[in-house]
Amino acid sequence: MCEASRLRGCRAGRGAAAMGNTVAREDFEWVYTDQPHADRRKAILAKHPEIKALMKPDYNLIWVVVLMVLAQLIAFYLVKDLDWKWVMFWAYVFGSCISHSMTLAIHEISHNSAFGNCRAMWNRWFGMFANLPLGLPYSISFKRYHMDHHRYLGGDGIDVDIPTDFEGWFFCTRFRKFIWIVLQPFFYAIRPLCINPKPISRLEIINLLAQLSFDVVIYYYLGIKSAFYMLAGSILGLGLHPISGHFIAEHYMFLKGHETYSYYGPLNLLTFNVGYHNEHHDFPNIPGKNLPLVKKIAAEYYDNLPQYNSWIKVLYDFVMDDTISPYSRMKRKLKGDVKQD
Repeated sequence: MCEASRLRGCRAGRGAAAMGNTVAREDFEWVYTDQPHADRRKAILAKHPEIKALMKPDYNLIWVVVLMVLAQLIAFYLVKDLDWKWVMFWAYVFGSCISHSMTLAIHEISHNSAFGNCRAMWNRWFGMFANLPLGLPYSISFKRYHMDHHRYLGGDGIDVDIPTDFEGWFFCTRFRKFIWIVLQPFFYAIRPLCINPKPISRLEIINLLAQLSFDVVIYYYLGIKSAFYMLAGSILGLGLHPISGHFIAEHYMFLKGHETYSYYGPLNLLTFNVGYHNEHHDFPNIPGKNLPLVKKIAAEYYDNLPQYNSWIKVLYDFVMDDTISPYSRMKRKLKGDVKQD
């Protein structure tokens, strides 16, 4: 898309009060340095080698995930005869929370936190099990792309956590940014196809077939309301929802020069400490359960970094701050060979 068209699109909302102000950014923040996490990890391990003891599986994760799946199965049964208004109510109030939490359990499993690196395939099968109450196949594809996000943070054409040019160009007013937040599940689903399409793997096909079979069973035995609750909870939980603040809080550049941000608020209790995001990128092989210990041991490396205490405020600031948009990400051209899953 030519530059003139981009500028016209971004300025289109300027004359309409209902559309809000237009943001200042017209491109990503291109940087020519490596991501900071590898160097900080090396420095921390040199000073605090005891952190290596935290690099071990979190077997409690297995039981937590099993209980979450059971909780959703019970919820599917309980909503099957409710009025539609109550199905919608519980889908947002309960289903969305547990579904988003489950996506972050799958995030943990993608790092082999459940069974350890020596049983990598056990983690893949367990991720598919955790995926079932979400209603949509997710676990295996997420694993493939998420490893790229860690290895090549901000990598042009590789890191699909970075919005597309269209997202940055079009969602450039307050109203449009609000809509973008609501539609985040859609953009996270299609972005890999636009930025970094990969051949479908055997495990992705198995993930798809297992998920479709589960969905058919839920619909056949419990009915349309239970199936709707399952899918609506997943979509609502990943869109306009307090927990979804982590999507923006993690890497959107609210402060120039800072690529990753941690959140130390109470919602970490529901999200397997994904808020400890600087710590996570520094040590992706340490389970979320142990990330607070990383911060405590190496406090001198984290206490002075920019941080958040409210994901709701992050969402509000993203919409209302006219200097922030989907373009507010640090992006880099990759050098050398790129190895992908």
